Amino acid sequence: MLDALGQILGLIFSVNFILTVITASTPLLLAASGELVAERSGVLNLGVEGMMIMGAACGFAAAYVSDSTIVGALCGILAGAAMAAIFAFLTLGLAVNQVATGLALTILGTGLSGLIGAGFVGMRITPAPQLYLPVLTGLPVVGRILFGQDAFVYFSFALIIGIWLFLYRTRSGLILRAVGDNHVSAHALGYPVLKIRMLAVLFGGGCAGLAGAFLPLAYTPFFIPGMTAGRGWIALALVVFASWRPGRLVAGAYLFGAVTFLQLSVQGLGLGIPPQVMSSLPYLATVVVLVLISRTRGASGSAAPASLGVVFVPDR
Repeated sequence: MLDALGQILGLIFSVNFILTVITASTPLLLAASGELVAERSGVLNLGVEGMMIMGAACGFAAAYVSDSTIVGALCGILAGAAMAAIFAFLTLGLAVNQVATGLALTILGTGLSGLIGAGFVGMRITPAPQLYLPVLTGLPVVGRILFGQDAFVYFSFALIIGIWLFLYRTRSGLILRAVGDNHVSAHALGYPVLKIRMLAVLFGGGCAGLAGAFLPLAYTPFFIPGMTAGRGWIALALVVFASWRPGRLVAGAYLFGAVTFLQLSVQGLGLGIPPQVMSSLPYLATVVVLVLISRTRGASGSAAPASLGVVFVPDR
């Protein structure tokens, strides 16, 4: 038992493990960041998985044709935003049920991405380059962790900082949170509720598309159908996991990424632990944390936006 524990601890504190966790957590953080903004405005978009896989397919296709990672990333963002525009038109323009529309969006994205990416299956591209600073990247331990990542990783941190500043340090962020908490009062004060929600949904779609594009552009240098593998659903859970707070979202994304990769790594050590037990660890950890959050909700102020998922139809 002690030997097994020592092997697991040695794995956790290794540089390669930390680097892999950072890479595995980046698409979760990108997608969950956009969904957090959308849900803060009062819109529940369950189509994150569909927007992500569309971003992956369109991003890879554009990168392969143009031989440019930047073009691929931009096309991934546009693909996710286009899918979000469909969702916004139906739920905000036609007041269709948000849950049903989000599920339909995932089904649409899965099928459409397979059609778009069918001609690119098996093809490879050069993955996004990683930062290299001659002295800093060569530092022991921290060099590769802090100064050896690709642009997607650094952008994910810049994005979460920008979202935090927007939500809690700007008037526009205050208005968006007010719309999510009480759209009737916000409308009575003269704020364009539907416009604010539409912009938030488009932003969430763009982030989801970028998260999907990260997978074939940086995580693996090729595209396969369904390569998001449920990451969109995990991103949705992470928003609740983080209690709709950007700072907690970072911790949640990296915790879930670490637990997910740990269960794969521990199985490779041959310790005799049943694989079913290890595979359940990420979801067990999520359930435990959600229970703990719900018990302290009153004290921490972690309740969801009051108007989340509620259809709004302006009366004038």
